[in-house]
Amino acid sequence: MTNKTAIVIGSGFGGIASAIRLKSMNYDVTLIEKNSDLGGRARTFIRNGYTFDAGPTVITAPYLLEELFSLFKKDISNYVKIIPLKIWYQFIFSDLSKFNYSNNHEENLREISKFNSDDIKGFEKLIKFSEKIFNKGYLELADKPFSKFTFMLKQIPALLILKSYLSVFKLVSKFLKNEKLRKIFSVHPLLVGGNPFSTTSIYTLILFLEKKWGVHYALGGTGKIISSLEKLMNEIGIKIIKNDEVIKITTEKKNVTGVITKNNKIINSEIVICNADPPFVYKYLLDKKQNNFLFETKMKRMDYSMGLFVYYFGSKKKYNNVEHHSIYFGDSYKELLNEIFNKKILNNDISFYLHRPTATDPTMAPHNKDCFYVLVPVPNNLSNINWKQEAERFKKVIIKKLSSTLLPQIEEFIEEDFYITPDYFETELKTLHGSGFSVQPKFSQSAYFRFHNKSEIYKGLYFVGAGTHPGAGIPGVLSSAKILDKIIPRAK
Repeated sequence: MTNKTAIVIGSGFGGIASAIRLKSMNYDVTLIEKNSDLGGRARTFIRNGYTFDAGPTVITAPYLLEELFSLFKKDISNYVKIIPLKIWYQFIFSDLSKFNYSNNHEENLREISKFNSDDIKGFEKLIKFSEKIFNKGYLELADKPFSKFTFMLKQIPALLILKSYLSVFKLVSKFLKNEKLRKIFSVHPLLVGGNPFSTTSIYTLILFLEKKWGVHYALGGTGKIISSLEKLMNEIGIKIIKNDEVIKITTEKKNVTGVITKNNKIINSEIVICNADPPFVYKYLLDKKQNNFLFETKMKRMDYSMGLFVYYFGSKKKYNNVEHHSIYFGDSYKELLNEIFNKKILNNDISFYLHRPTATDPTMAPHNKDCFYVLVPVPNNLSNINWKQEAERFKKVIIKKLSSTLLPQIEEFIEEDFYITPDYFETELKTLHGSGFSVQPKFSQSAYFRFHNKSEIYKGLYFVGAGTHPGAGIPGVLSSAKILDKIIPRAK
């Protein structure tokens, strides 16, 4: 009979999904969250009638959420309503030209023809190639553990045929000639922490993933999904501890024995699942002396995702012509990303993602008002940027850019606002170097080369979430929890 208890550290999507899956495998599960609310990156901020989703807002592959409810013969529609969006993203360039990317293939082709009609055939070929990558990289491998190098070696011939050695931008450029279209269809890595110019082209599978299942929104915001999952956890008997932080994972030799929390709780278990950032966990919560030379080398060579500056604001004026999801490209692009990822320099010529949930769901703001957040990629904290000094100035840069592009005169209508910087990710979310998405999704940091779902060092220690296989984004972290079904034995 296997040990019947399991501890889950952190309540992001990965942690919550792990707790539910382990409960379905007959474990007594305890979930520990340092904050007073669940969600991690997906928590909710409520300010004066405005509801702000803190982080993930693009819902794809909703079947992964439905599965968590169906494990207990429950119907997700009785908990939260998830609806498809017609326009997935509106892309805007510095000359204010726009591209609406939607669930309608014919309309997408018409949008492409506005930029370069010769790229229509290339786009259709790109989607077909993306489907091949999707079939291999997502359907076949996203929920499989990469614990053994031999398993990785078996995948390499197929990955080479699919040109995984190319970057996303290089692969897209083989199919599309127009520079604006190249930017549009290579932008997805930025939504999961990668530079399109260095992220493995495996991530172009997102193009087909969106085409297959669409882009969705949960009425009430992403936070409504979290509260629905919390309700499910309470119903099925998962113990949830809030306002307490795990400060040490206890081990005996190389076997996990439990955790110690800030409130001096000692909780014993031979199975611990970390939704916390793997590099942070290995550095601060475990005995580093157990790490071998190869693992220490792996830790040192890791490149981390960019940081994020997220500015949340409520507007007294409604901007009805702004879509639910907007992505704006500044004048510079490759140069900007090089400065963010490699040179670690802050640039005022920003590109950004703008979320306007009130385009779909007016309940996210007071009557006749608008709710927004703008997410701006910035260098992570290896930059040594002093955000206490820079943040207010950078906020003004963002407002000025919004006012001159998508939201005219917005500075006159903001009535509620606040922001988070890479410091929030480092101190609150405990991500090493304040990275927004843990380690970058480069080929040399993917699959076997990423942090393993089953710890390389400790027996009984497992990882889910952005820093482990398959990677960041809601489908990625939910799939990482699904991997546990294959590597943790079912309790009797």
